[in-house]
Amino acid sequence: QVQFVESGGGLVRAGGSLRLSCRARGMILSEFTDGLAWFRQAPGKERELVARISGGPSTNYHDAVKGRFTISKDNTRRTIYLQMDSLKSEDTAVYYCNRDREPFRSWGQGTQVTVSS
Repeated sequence: QVQFVESGGGLVRAGGSLRLSCRARGMILSEFTDGLAWFRQAPGKERELVARISGGPSTNYHDAVKGRFTISKDNTRRTIYLQMDSLKSEDTAVYYCNRDREPFRSWGQGTQVTVSS
């Protein structure tokens, strides 16, 4: 059974940085390299894809975070990261990781990111 464990969130001032980690416990390498992504869900809003990483790696970003966020991965540790710089109040959300496409695995508890203005 695959379990996602997200960590690294916290309270930060606007303009600050955070680095999130997501470990995909129980995931085999082929599925891990096929593609994973970071998602976020703000209060009252739908969950949205923030950044994805797959293959070589290849990366893609939501327009709202391009140039500020960087996704990376460690295949050996089955872990993906999200380096978030120049944070804005609108980045406040719970951040989750999962496969980058349906069918999704069960969602983890996420990690809360709160950016104060």
